[in-house]
Amino acid sequence: MTLLVTGGAGFIGSNFVLDWLAQCDETVVNLDALTYAGNLRNLAALQGDARHVFVHGDIGDRALLDRLLAEHRPRAVLHFAAESHVDRSIHGPGAFIKTNVEGTFTLLEAARAYWSALGEEARAAFRFHHVSTDEVYGSLAPGAPAFTESHPYEPNSPYSASKAASDHLVRAWHHTYGLPVLTTNCSNNYGPFHFPEKLIPLMIVNALAGKPLPIYGDGQQVRDWLYVGDHCSAIREVLARGRVGETYNIGGWNEQTNKQIVHTVCGLLDELRPSAAGPCTRLITHVADRPGHDRRYAIDARKIERELGWRPAETFATGIRKTVQWYLDHADWVAEVQSGSYRDWLATNYAAR
Repeated sequence: MTLLVTGGAGFIGSNFVLDWLAQCDETVVNLDALTYAGNLRNLAALQGDARHVFVHGDIGDRALLDRLLAEHRPRAVLHFAAESHVDRSIHGPGAFIKTNVEGTFTLLEAARAYWSALGEEARAAFRFHHVSTDEVYGSLAPGAPAFTESHPYEPNSPYSASKAASDHLVRAWHHTYGLPVLTTNCSNNYGPFHFPEKLIPLMIVNALAGKPLPIYGDGQQVRDWLYVGDHCSAIREVLARGRVGETYNIGGWNEQTNKQIVHTVCGLLDELRPSAAGPCTRLITHVADRPGHDRRYAIDARKIERELGWRPAETFATGIRKTVQWYLDHADWVAEVQSGSYRDWLATNYAAR
């Protein structure tokens, strides 16, 4: 039995691969293009493990996909591969269309051809699991009900628009061709191996270096935060028992403002790695907001709890403490990913703010 995982060297994908192989012996074929956010060091614990087959390649390479599917005969495809940073999508939307829309289309077509040729029993068991985001639903007003699976799509950034497009493709391939798909839309993840362009790891690494902690606008943007390990457990449940053709929202039941998040991180750093220069909050700097910044996201995760019995195991207090401690314990990983291209990106995104 084999899984084909796309984007399994990225943040969520690598956490899923590690989590999966820690719990079962089913082989994972891991396809990743190793762009700036993909990092084989995330998977160092699997070096020499025959259950993990890494393939350096792109989901837009149809010939490669056909070969991998024919050779490894997976029972499921788990599609994590995506360009995922809103700010990067504003500066360069083309990469998001290429990977998230065109790449998903190519993967769907390869999976459809493979699935169509399977025997009856294998066809019935096959699943295509598409991992998506709550950002496809748009922005919520304060006090508005949280996103349910039937909430209309109203994407507001090039990133969320490209993910919405990929969601629609997956739905269409199920309804038109019968491909047995599952879709999950998650809230903001945090945890180990998170590339430090995103809010939580950026605050941690900047604070440790004594650099400014940039908060967009007034910092009152609200997000629901989900520990990545909980996301992985939810995906396992949906893959095992989710209803074909259905969407499941995965959230942490934890709405907080960006400003609250930064203050929480600062409090933990002051406790775990105090600076002689004073409290971490001295570094907080409010910068110009990004264009079209959604004000609030919130996930209603009652469907997955009702149908599959899943709830997050971590509270935000336990999850964020684990996360801060992980970054303190893995300074070598942080140093390696902060390459010249990462520094160039920080200058591009923040210098003019």
